Amino acid sequence: MTSTPPPPDRPRPLRTAAVIPAAGRGIRLGPGAPKALRALGGTPMLIHAVRAMAASRAVSLVVVVAPADGAPEVKHLLDEHSLPDHTDYLVVPGGDTRQESVGLGLDALPEDVSVVLVHDAARPLVPVETVDSVVGAVRNGAHAVVPALPLSDTVKEVETAVVPGEPEPVLATPVRARLRAVQTPQGFDRDTLVRAHAAVALDGEGATDDAGLVERLGEPVVVVPGHEEAFKVTRPLDLVLAEAVLARRRAHDGF
Repeated sequence: MTSTPPPPDRPRPLRTAAVIPAAGRGIRLGPGAPKALRALGGTPMLIHAVRAMAASRAVSLVVVVAPADGAPEVKHLLDEHSLPDHTDYLVVPGGDTRQESVGLGLDALPEDVSVVLVHDAARPLVPVETVDSVVGAVRNGAHAVVPALPLSDTVKEVETAVVPGEPEPVLATPVRARLRAVQTPQGFDRDTLVRAHAAVALDGEGATDDAGLVERLGEPVVVVPGHEEAFKVTRPLDLVLAEAVLARRRAHDGF
């Protein structure tokens, strides 16, 4: 007995994909390999970031945007490391700026992707609970979602010094209770993010925050709780902290 095929007009299940821009060199970590390829616990940070996205059962595709001249190397790197079977991955060449690279990642997405996560390769240790929280908020109707943490430090707005290192006059002290430190992955309704990238022209080094592009469209952006382990590895001390977090995970959770 053969099964009856589904009606041809039945919509296909919508998918969630993650775009990881990894084309930057990360000069603040010092000379050497691009930041995304620096080792963390013996494994490149990029692999940790891809695994962090793939750890979510909601994510079925990860698009890695590699340096324009290094896509084959990154593809080989991903092939060498085990990734969850339920997640596909794709490597595409990036642009000169993060904004260009994210746009190229969006261009590579299949038509059936409706929810897009944009994640920093330099945030290798974001917990799966944070990823799921962002995806859930978008699937529940939010157009743009960012994980974020309250600030523990008082923040000052200053007038930037003309000469680096010179004293900077304070202009204002924002109300700390209303401030949040934004993390990734940021989550979006695909159509909203595509419109934002199309509408906001590349200016200088481009946007470093995709939610900010959506804000400029006048679309609402909401915040969900972030996690202290989703910090960005930017400077050498961050790498030391990441090594300590990873060692603790491996000791207690078998990560």
